[in-house]
Parts: sequence; C-alpha cells; structure tokens
Amino acid sequence: MIHTSLSVIRARRDKHARGVGLEGVIVESVAAGSIVDRRSVVSLMSRLRSSRGQSNPYPIYAELRAMGDVVPAPWGGYLLLSHDICDHVLRSKKWSTFDAEWRARQGDVNRWNAPAARQLSQTLQGLNPPVHTMQRRSLGNIFDRFTLDTLEEPVSRIADTLLDRLGEQLRTTKEADFATTVGEEMPAATISHWLRLPESDHDLLKSLTHGQGLAQELLPSKSQLAQANEAAEGLRTYFTEVIRERRQNLGDDVLSDWIRTWDEIEPDRALADETLYHLVMFIVIASMETTSTLLSNMVWLLDQHPGSMGWLRSHPDRIPQAVEEVLRYDPPIHLTTRVATEDTILSGFRISRDEVVHVMLGAANHDPAHHTDPDTFDILRTGSHLGFGGGIHYCIGAALARLEAVVLLKSLVRRFPTLRVTAPPVWEPRVAFRRLTALHVTER
Repeated sequence: MIHTSLSVIRARRDKHARGVGLEGVIVESVAAGSIVDRRSVVSLMSRLRSSRGQSNPYPIYAELRAMGDVVPAPWGGYLLLSHDICDHVLRSKKWSTFDAEWRARQGDVNRWNAPAARQLSQTLQGLNPPVHTMQRRSLGNIFDRFTLDTLEEPVSRIADTLLDRLGEQLRTTKEADFATTVGEEMPAATISHWLRLPESDHDLLKSLTHGQGLAQELLPSKSQLAQANEAAEGLRTYFTEVIRERRQNLGDDVLSDWIRTWDEIEPDRALADETLYHLVMFIVIASMETTSTLLSNMVWLLDQHPGSMGWLRSHPDRIPQAVEEVLRYDPPIHLTTRVATEDTILSGFRISRDEVVHVMLGAANHDPAHHTDPDTFDILRTGSHLGFGGGIHYCIGAALARLEAVVLLKSLVRRFPTLRVTAPPVWEPRVAFRRLTALHVTER
C-alpha cells in the first residue's frame, strides 16, 4: 500500500512466512509493517535508468538490496534482489510469464498491450505451458553438442573476418569502435549463417532487433514504445517474406526443417506460418541483442582487470570459465518480469494473483549471500549464476552466445595481445536489456 502523504511504501510482512520457505500460506499473526522510503526507490530507479547509472549499476542494486530482498515498486509490483528468491521465482510453477491472457486482463490502454508487446506475447518468452512446452519441443534441442560443433568452424571464420576488419581500422586510424565493428556484427553474421539469411540484411536486422528490445524495457516511454512498434511491424514484414520464400525452396537448413515440422503439427497453413514467424523472429532477436552486449562488455571487463588477457593467452583452457564470469558479473539482461498465478507470499510479502515481480538478475548475481566477494571480477570463479535466467524460459540462445564469446576471446588473446580500451563504453539508458553502443579501442 502506498501512502503518498508520507512518501513511503508500507508492506505488511508475515514473520512466520520465513519459517515455511520463500512461499507459504497466510497466517493470522503478522509482524509490524516494514517501511520503505518511496522517494528513495524512485530516486534509485531514476539513476539506474540513466546512461551514467548503466555505466555501473551495482552500487544502486546494493542500495536497493539494503532495503530488503523484496522491495515494493512505486509503480506497483515488487523488485526481487536476492539470488535465492530470483532463482526460486524463475523456476516455480506459481510464477508465469505475462502471456496474452494476462495482458488482456490489464486493459487495452495499458503499456503491456502495445503492438510490440502483444507480438512478444506470442513468442516463446511470452508463452506458458502447455503452449510453451509444445512449441519449445517442436524446435528440438536446437543448440545441442552436434550443432555447436558444426557451428564452431563457421563462427571462427566470422570472428577472424571481423578481427581482420578491426586490425585494418587500427592500422589506418590507430583507433576503432569494437562495439560496432565486432560486437554487433558477430551475432548478426552467426545467426544469419545458421538460418541462411543474406549478409545484405544484417544492418536491417540489427536495427529492427534493437528497436524491438525497447518493448521489453521497464516502464518504456511513449517514444520507446513507438520505436518498438515500428520495429515489430518491420520484423513481421521481413520474416513473413523469409518464410514464404523458404517454403517455396525447402532445403536441408534448420528453417526448412521447422517448416516441415509445423506442416505436420498444424494442418492450417496460415496458422503454421504464424507460429513459425513468432519462433524464428524470437530466436533471431534472442540471439542478437544480448550477445552483442556480451561480446563488447567482455572486452571492457577484461581491459579493466590488467593481466587477465595475458593470463588467458597462456591458459586458453580457462577461457570458457572467464566467459562465465563475464556473464555473472555483468549479464546482458538485468531484469525480467514474472506474474503470480495465485495469491501467495514471497519472502513475507502478500502478493495477489496477477501481480508482477521484477526479477533483478544483475542484482542477484551480486548477492553476497550467494557469491563470495561478488563485486570482484574473478575469471577463476566457479559456481552458478543467473546470467541467462532460469527455469523453462532460460535463454534459448545461451549456448550459441557462449560459443561466440569463447571463439572470439580465443582469437582476441592470440591476435591482439596489446588491445586496450581508450574510453569508457557508452551505454543506452535502459534497465532490462543492457546495450553497449560504443567501445573505442587501440593497440599499445
């Protein structure tokens, strides 16, 4: 309950709920209400949304976590800040993603019903069982060991081609933008190779993907929603045509296989193509938007910890471990949202059916209750993290992103041992999907 006259949020907690785990039944004895300063939460979230806040969001997360593992959000819902609670919500059947049915209950004027948001509600990330289960199974284990082994050689070629361009720029101008030259290009080239999309479409796909990502922001502005809606229309036009053309020329590629699969599942051709559109579109945006930030951020973080690149050059077998620490320390996705499927209690807070919680993945990965010295970047760290989420909506492109990062880092430490960042990266003022737009580098 928000008392605006006092500028506080009063949350009544059940002291006994902690005794039955993260969720439990409501009992009569309730502890005294805890008070969270509403103005402090608003101020912290405003800082977080800025480019300056995005340059280092972790002190902000620490201030929020000091208010509690679960913090009421001024706009409604709750911020989840501890690793265990975030992990629990991502895996529990008592929590779902916000699907089309939930969106419909919010009203047509709600931001959840913007065209771009409605489009996402038909993709894997917006589906709940049993529809999610059926569609996910139709794809098979798309990035299994065989597929990754098959992709490693072409991904290595892509990395070398892009690093050739980087090297040429460095020789010519002494400085280059790693983010635009390599970070954004590699995911576009990789997913296009896998789906057999033309190289000439890379710029269009990058632009549309970045635009659609704004629909997944926390409290997007009207201008952001307008960009997202325009991108959603562009994505539909593009992939509808791709599917139409591929259907006329079926081959031995993965998209042709999906078309054959859905022709068997769904006798209505229009419905089959609609499902295929949402599947392919989502896989592309999931494989591009997050990976581009991962690759550039990896270079930034290693640059900020002198000796890391040199050590990895001597110990290339530890490169996958270093990539995991990048994902833990600063994951591409910092926030995802879930909905309560029933009245429940979460860490002492009464939460009603259909209320939302914002799972703060970036904060969870810096929770000192789960990670020892979490604010230290340690490429030899072991243990689990929530860099790609968890549960049935675990990032579908995680394995491919890891492959790209490992392949790129192996080539970087070998070919550019003296690569250095010349200025701090430029971050878009986002909260959910981090986006690094510029990272200038040189060789010294």
